[in-house]
Amino acid sequence: MSSLVMRGRAAMASPYFTSLATVVLLALLLGAGGAAYPGFLSLQVLLNLLIDNAFLLVIAVGMSFVIISGGIDLSVGSVLALTTMMAAWMVQVWHWPPLLAIVIVLLAGAGFGALMGAMIHYFKLQPFIVTLAGMFLARGLCYLISINSITIDQPLFVSMSQTQLPVLDGYLSPSALIALLTLAAAIYVAHCTPFGRAIYAVGGNEQSAHMMGLRVARTKVLIYAFSGFCAALSGVLFSFYMLSGYGLHAQGTELDAIAAVVIGGTLLSGGYGYVAGALSGVLVLGTIQTLIAFDGTLSSWWTKIVIGALLFVFCVVQRALALGARR
Repeated sequence: MSSLVMRGRAAMASPYFTSLATVVLLALLLGAGGAAYPGFLSLQVLLNLLIDNAFLLVIAVGMSFVIISGGIDLSVGSVLALTTMMAAWMVQVWHWPPLLAIVIVLLAGAGFGALMGAMIHYFKLQPFIVTLAGMFLARGLCYLISINSITIDQPLFVSMSQTQLPVLDGYLSPSALIALLTLAAAIYVAHCTPFGRAIYAVGGNEQSAHMMGLRVARTKVLIYAFSGFCAALSGVLFSFYMLSGYGLHAQGTELDAIAAVVIGGTLLSGGYGYVAGALSGVLVLGTIQTLIAFDGTLSSWWTKIVIGALLFVFCVVQRALALGARR
C-alpha cells in the first residue's frame, strides 16, 4: 500500500502532471458540453475550435519558447495588431502584391523580436520591462499608420478567408492548417534539434548553460525573434479572419497566450514544458468560450473569469509540485 502511495506522489510530482491534467480537463469540458448541449460534440463544432483560435495557437507556440527559456513576451498582441495594419496598408493603399506584403510583415515581426531579445541579453534588462516597452511601441505605431480600421478586399486575403478545406464531414480553414503546421514544426525544433535543447538549458539555468559552452546570446535572440515571427504570422492569419487591419485588434491577446501556455503545462519559472501543451491550452480556452456561447444566458466576461480562476489554480499547482520535488 505504501509503495502505491509513493508512486502516486511521484507521479503528481512529475513535471508532466500539469500537462496531463490539462488533457483531462479538456476531456471533461467537452464531455460536459456534449451532455448539456445537443450538437456540441459535432465534428464541425470541434473543428471550429481550431478555426476560431488559429491565430492564438500560433502566438502561444512562440510564447512557449519564450516561457520555457525563462522569459516573457508582452508585445505579441500589439505586434499582431501592427501586422494587420501594415498588411492592410500595403495591399489596400500602396497596392503591393499580397505575398510581398506578407513576407515583409513576417520579417518585420522577427526583426522586432530579435531587437528585444538583444536588448534583454546584452543590456541585462528584465524581459517584462523590454517587452512591455515593445507592446506600447508596436501599439502606438499602429496609429501612425491610421487611426481607423482598414478594410481588406484584396482577392488573396478574401480567398484565404473563405476557403474551406474538407475534413471528413466538416472543414478547416487554411489558417487553421497553417497553425497546425507551425505547431508541428515548433515541436520538432524544441525536442529534436540542438537549438531546442539550448532553449531548455537556458531556461533551466542560464549561468550553467553559459558555462557548458552554449551560445546563450544567440539562443535568446533567436527565441524572441521566433516569438516576433509567430506574432506577425498570427497577425497575417488574423487579417484573413477579420479582413481588416485595426490598431485595437487583439487587445489582451498576449495574456490569453500566456494563460494557454501555462494551462498547457509549461512552467513559468522556465526550463520545462511541452510545446504541444500550447494546443491543449488553447483548446481549453476555446472550449470554455464555446460552452458559454452554447449556454446563451451568460455574459462573455465569464470567459475571462473562468480563465483567470484556471490560471490561478494551475500556477498554485505548479508551485506546489516544485516544492514537492525539492523535498
